[in-house]
Amino acid sequence: MTQLLWNGLFVGSFYALVALGYTMVYGIIRLLNFAHGDLYMLGAFVGFGVLSVAGGLATGLGFVALLIVLIIAMLVTGTAGLLLERIAYRPLRGAPRLSVLITAVGASFAIEYGMRLVAGPNPEVYPVRLAGDSVNVLGARITIQQASLILIAVLLMAGLQWLVMGTGTGRAMRAISQDPTAALYMGINVDAVIARTFFIGSALAGAAGVMAGGYYGKIDFLMGFIIGLKAFTAAVIGGIGNIKGAMLGGLALGLLESIGTAWIGGQWRDVFAFSFLIIFLTLRPTGILGERVTERV
Repeated sequence: MTQLLWNGLFVGSFYALVALGYTMVYGIIRLLNFAHGDLYMLGAFVGFGVLSVAGGLATGLGFVALLIVLIIAMLVTGTAGLLLERIAYRPLRGAPRLSVLITAVGASFAIEYGMRLVAGPNPEVYPVRLAGDSVNVLGARITIQQASLILIAVLLMAGLQWLVMGTGTGRAMRAISQDPTAALYMGINVDAVIARTFFIGSALAGAAGVMAGGYYGKIDFLMGFIIGLKAFTAAVIGGIGNIKGAMLGGLALGLLESIGTAWIGGQWRDVFAFSFLIIFLTLRPTGILGERVTERV
């Protein structure tokens, strides 16, 4: 059971990082960015490309190389998120929500099959794997690399919480989520704050992509689809629009998958997780930390 809990927390940290991007964007402009999972995939491939170019140097540095690549991937995917917001979403900000939703789906396919043209349809093996000596903690085998990645994920989430709650940019984000028109009248540059939100959320997704590549060891151009659904599920479980809720939802989903895999087999883990989502939302539609809100018009 201890091993199951550890595996669930480790995988759940990936889900939480991606779910944060979903919940940040939805909380501010009420947009479900279905292309967000593909930015996770993009981060994984950016890491793969940099590690492949570095070759033997990256292999020799091992985990340190993965950390350097993680930062590079965050910058690249953050910039991709900026471009996505500027090109695909900003021109439609006043359009009906169905139009924006269809655009998000189209952007998702564009990123997926654009990467297929660049990298090919076949899965790629990650040059650097999270392998190392493990220690036994209460019956669970834990490697230093795994513990370090969880620590990085926790630091990123804590940094985001500080940014949102303790800085001027965070106050501007919260003001826009309440009333973007009033925020504009108060002198807040709404477009710039929304762009920063996309950059931060996309950078976190890219970090999760590199972590997943190093952990699972295999990536492909469709890997963002299922992680996008799961991150959206995590955001809904936690209470979409709530940052702490997204973190809790990601960890909860990771634990559910780990336990479900042990109980009913790996091929049923997604069924187990989404079945739980249906049951949970039947009992608490707003999620763990969500609140009932009045829809803005």
